[in-house]
Amino acid sequence: MALKIRKRSDWCWEIPRQGAMRTFGLVYASAALMASIRQDEALQQVANVATLPGIVGPAIAMPDIHWGYGFPIGGVAAFDPDEGVVSPGGVGYDINCGVRLLRTALEADSIEPLADKLADRLYQAVPSGVGSTRKQLRLTQKELKRVLVDGAAWAVRQGFGQMQDLERIEDGGKLAGADPDLLSERALERGRDQLGTLGSGNHFLEVQRVDEIFDEAAAGRLGLFAGQLMVSIHTGSRGLGYQVCDDQVRLMQKTVHRYGITLPDRQLCCAPLTSPEGRDYLAAMAAAANFAFANRQIISSEVRKALTETLGRTETDLGLATVWDVCHNIAKWEEHRVDGRVRRLCVHRKGATRAFAPGHPDLPASLRDMGQPVLVPGDMGRCSYVMLGTEDAMRNSYGSCSHGAGRLLSRHAAKKAARGRDIFGDLKAQGIRLRAAGRGTVAEEIPEAYKDVTEVVSVAEQAGLGRLLARLTPLVVVKG
Repeated sequence: MALKIRKRSDWCWEIPRQGAMRTFGLVYASAALMASIRQDEALQQVANVATLPGIVGPAIAMPDIHWGYGFPIGGVAAFDPDEGVVSPGGVGYDINCGVRLLRTALEADSIEPLADKLADRLYQAVPSGVGSTRKQLRLTQKELKRVLVDGAAWAVRQGFGQMQDLERIEDGGKLAGADPDLLSERALERGRDQLGTLGSGNHFLEVQRVDEIFDEAAAGRLGLFAGQLMVSIHTGSRGLGYQVCDDQVRLMQKTVHRYGITLPDRQLCCAPLTSPEGRDYLAAMAAAANFAFANRQIISSEVRKALTETLGRTETDLGLATVWDVCHNIAKWEEHRVDGRVRRLCVHRKGATRAFAPGHPDLPASLRDMGQPVLVPGDMGRCSYVMLGTEDAMRNSYGSCSHGAGRLLSRHAAKKAARGRDIFGDLKAQGIRLRAAGRGTVAEEIPEAYKDVTEVVSVAEQAGLGRLLARLTPLVVVKG
């Protein structure tokens, strides 16, 4: 049976209740984005999520939605603590994949003579590619378990950054309730030497220029100015997080029927939030999330060293500081107003960014009156955006916004489209220095493999999910 979809507005579409759906689906997209979204199974995945027990409000999709494992990437769903479920597919395999934005005190144009040297130095400083490791930071199991509990704070105590960094990380760089003893030996072994590494796929390290400011006052509060040199880091929990998800998926696929849950797709395997399996998943997921926070913290410290050494600047002159660090793949206990009353809910965000509004108590005091920064990276040849969370996002998407451009072509199709092209040369002609572990990954990540991030954030802004603050363009890109 064809899925029924109706247009609500120029930027919002509804999937009415049909079949086994317990609620409706809500998709934020323009007509042009919707045309591309219809080309895969992502919309059916939104409808599938709406069948899960205890879902509260609609199953939601961001403008960058595309097909994923179980949930679509760009999916958001909230669940009742007593009747709802938690699903590993609603978080994804790269637990707490996220983005950290760093600002400097420098003009981007000032580094142009050293841009190639800086690209080489960053590529050397931050291991990238499939299975990349940092052997000099290979941890004992006891040390690794400390990371899994303490997150970014562990890295700071080891000399990677400063305590003030923690104030500008979602949840202070540590999810509570982590239990490292729930992780398999395989997961622990995979994580022992992967702290401080990028990995592969769409993960990146970018040196960027602030190309345009849309809100001077708010940008000034965050220390942003036109022409400024910035750095973005996009990575997550590496092999450890992948293994945690894989282990939990296998477990839940065996136990889901014990709770009488019927699924339209076995990739939506889940467990009641009140069950031992549900509680264990959240505790194991939190441990992997804390690994990701520590990973981005260590990479930030390596970026600082690379910049000071290459540019010949002191740390004071460099002025490197964390603007914000967001999670893209996570499930969290949060309070949201639903039908006039505040409820505690487990919110799944898979390929979606938290976008809390001004005044939210979970924001640090320095940001509380302006709202949470929302970091929306684009592809390596175009641009990225900084937005701010809004009240409309709190009302309509559980305080969530887009997490990036979203794939348009499969990796196979992208490689086919890139055949015979000099991607490194094409980007260099645009003034972008690219360093990567392999040409295969670069082919998969060509700009046209992604939706236009400008259109994605335009829809998010029209829908009220975020307001534009700044646009950033790439100067140096390090890929896996």
